[in-house]
Amino acid sequence: MTIIDNAVYVNGIRTATPGSLEQSVETLAAHGGMVWIGLYRPDETEMAAVAAEFGLHLLAVEDAVNAHQRPKLERYDNNLFTVLRPARYVDATETVEFGELHIFTGKNFVVTVRHAETPGVAQVRRDLEKQPELLRHGPEAVLYALLDRVVDDYGPVISGLENDIDEIEDQLFGGDPLVSRRIYELAREVIQFQRAINPLPDMMASLKRGFVKYGVDIELQRMLRDVEDHVEQVISRANGFRELLQNALTLDGTLTANRQNEASAAQNEQTKKISSWAAIFFAPAFVTGLYGMNFDVMPELHWPFGYPMALGMMLAAGFIMYVIFKRKSWL
Repeated sequence: MTIIDNAVYVNGIRTATPGSLEQSVETLAAHGGMVWIGLYRPDETEMAAVAAEFGLHLLAVEDAVNAHQRPKLERYDNNLFTVLRPARYVDATETVEFGELHIFTGKNFVVTVRHAETPGVAQVRRDLEKQPELLRHGPEAVLYALLDRVVDDYGPVISGLENDIDEIEDQLFGGDPLVSRRIYELAREVIQFQRAINPLPDMMASLKRGFVKYGVDIELQRMLRDVEDHVEQVISRANGFRELLQNALTLDGTLTANRQNEASAAQNEQTKKISSWAAIFFAPAFVTGLYGMNFDVMPELHWPFGYPMALGMMLAAGFIMYVIFKRKSWL
């Protein structure tokens, strides 16, 4: 079986490290306490063995094997099945990578099932083993500590996304043509992150409703309320990111339209200037072309002042058109 770690705790102290599931059950029956079994991508046969030993519900076991579950908390009799989506920010690709952690908790057992590399679980175990006064509260302490760790790990994700949004603001006013694509891709990451965190408040509320019924220790209650506060902060900031990105996308569209309008206006100005000079030079070209034809009988052809008159006509026509275009601000 793909057991990452397996331990029996009595009064918050690790008293045994069984080598198999059967030994864990035997040790638990002999000494009492709590067993915590960590699994990594178990198959159906392995999960069926765990379910048989601890009375896990078949629907929850099926979810744990298939993975790709949304964050949720479900109660089956006296057992809880919790799904969390740990996340980490990858700066090189500006993406958020998500893991999947399934937690089964009962009266005297915890079974964690990982479907991705989640080093935080091992760290939570080490931290709890240094706090036997907390670990002695049993499976609830493990569940709340795992919740706390997953939510704390959302902090670097928030920081990474925030840094990218700051860079996007600089790109927007710098006229970067690739900023639209970056905004869209970052918005997609924010949406996926929201899908991982938005179910958490309802999960917290469900756990709080069981405080009295299941006699949850006051310290664990305070611990969960602290986690709940962190969840609210993370959700609030993530919602703010989505609004900022939507505004950035709108602003990018506006700036792009303005740049296109400016380019179009500049192009129109150039067209006006070209058209104006073309018209100015058309009159002399017309006159010279007319008198350059090989005809013997033409008006004023043999007149001594015909040539000066033609030059005067060309200059006058060009000057008049120049004045007209200048007044119209075409030149």
